[in-house]
Amino acid sequence: MKICVIGTGYVGLVGAAVFAEFGHNVIGVDNNAKKIELIKKGKMPIYEPGLEELVAKNVKNGKLEFTTDFDRAVKKSEVIFVCVGTPSNQSGAADLSYVWSVAKSIAKSMNSYKVVVIKSTVPVGTNEEVERIILANVAKGIKFDMVSCPEFLREGYSIYDSFNADRVVIGGKTQKAIDIIKKIYAKLDCPFIECDLRSAEMIKYAANAFLATKISFINEIAQICERAGSDVVKVAEGMGYDKRIGKAFLKAGLGYGGSCFPKDVEALYRTSTDQAYDFRLLRGVMDVNEAQRTNFISKVKRVLGGSVGGKTIGCLGLAFKENTDDVRKSVSIDVVRLLRGEGAKVKVFDPIAMESSKKELGEVGIQYCREPQEVFEGVEALCILTEWEEFKAYDYAKWGKLMTKKIVFDGRNLLDPKSMEKLGFKYYGVGRGSNGWSLASTGAIFDQKHHQ
Repeated sequence: MKICVIGTGYVGLVGAAVFAEFGHNVIGVDNNAKKIELIKKGKMPIYEPGLEELVAKNVKNGKLEFTTDFDRAVKKSEVIFVCVGTPSNQSGAADLSYVWSVAKSIAKSMNSYKVVVIKSTVPVGTNEEVERIILANVAKGIKFDMVSCPEFLREGYSIYDSFNADRVVIGGKTQKAIDIIKKIYAKLDCPFIECDLRSAEMIKYAANAFLATKISFINEIAQICERAGSDVVKVAEGMGYDKRIGKAFLKAGLGYGGSCFPKDVEALYRTSTDQAYDFRLLRGVMDVNEAQRTNFISKVKRVLGGSVGGKTIGCLGLAFKENTDDVRKSVSIDVVRLLRGEGAKVKVFDPIAMESSKKELGEVGIQYCREPQEVFEGVEALCILTEWEEFKAYDYAKWGKLMTKKIVFDGRNLLDPKSMEKLGFKYYGVGRGSNGWSLASTGAIFDQKHHQ
């Protein structure tokens, strides 16, 4: 099929490459001329494993092209995927200004029947509003159908997820439009969920909110584990074997971040209030997530004598997760900011996200290290903030000797506590009570029982 993908961010660029790999003829369009020129030269504006090779392959075989010519891209296509950003505005609601603008432009360029697909994450009712905008601006007699087809890709694993989808959600008013989208995804061996527009929109938000809830739940359990002397890693393992619960998203740490979970949870909560319903559970999820980073900083301060002022702290990881250079809503960035705000001198390293981090953090109070071992030199403590797999393989025995104090605060429970302790480190994970402070270790629990 002939497909136009509007927007060349994480969703649009990956989607365009994957659709081309499926055998369709795809035009990726963006109003950012510099970005389009970069892509044409084979350089990706984002870091995503496997993306550069996939784009190059399909550009070479003529299945994929990129342009700033919006009008031509729409006119030549049968199906138009809208993949523009929907960031949170100041009230927490989704900012849909890009969606509205694109809808009007699509209407003015349409020259024949099209299926307009909203792949961006949008609140319930957005597709219907886009339909109204197009109807108000399209030439008389030109027909179109709306489809909601949300994406469920993980940054850093988007290519894999695209070819190994759990499901494809297709919301639409007509079977004709739904069947067209099913043809696009025909090579996937997964369930196709056919539904109305509003249900498709809600599925995306509900899925992300539930995953965020699992993260906040295990982080609350971690707080209890630290105080009770339990190990949240073992607790999560024991929970995860229950098929009703599952292992995914039960890793305690610094909380969720990135371009999706924070804004989607916030937007869904805003939707609930718009519908005169107080989604109290979701409010708690957001509160817990915010508290995780301050809990971490409090632990660092407590172990280092009550303050980090004037101390040099090393930080490994700046991206919001591994395998990406994305620092949007990165908890790792927030922790670095908090440490700097408390008066610490911070040394940082990330395998991919150094340049994007500089735009967020600036240069004041931050030393950007070219090599990971530089982070260890002269620091009183090391903080692990992103779960990059390569951090496990570092030579802690050798590099630990460069530190003034061998203290590790593992915000992602990436390292093995016993192994680190054998190397002479004082190790503090998240929710690993036997390695931190606990009421049980001080006898406080038994004192309470004795006085009852």
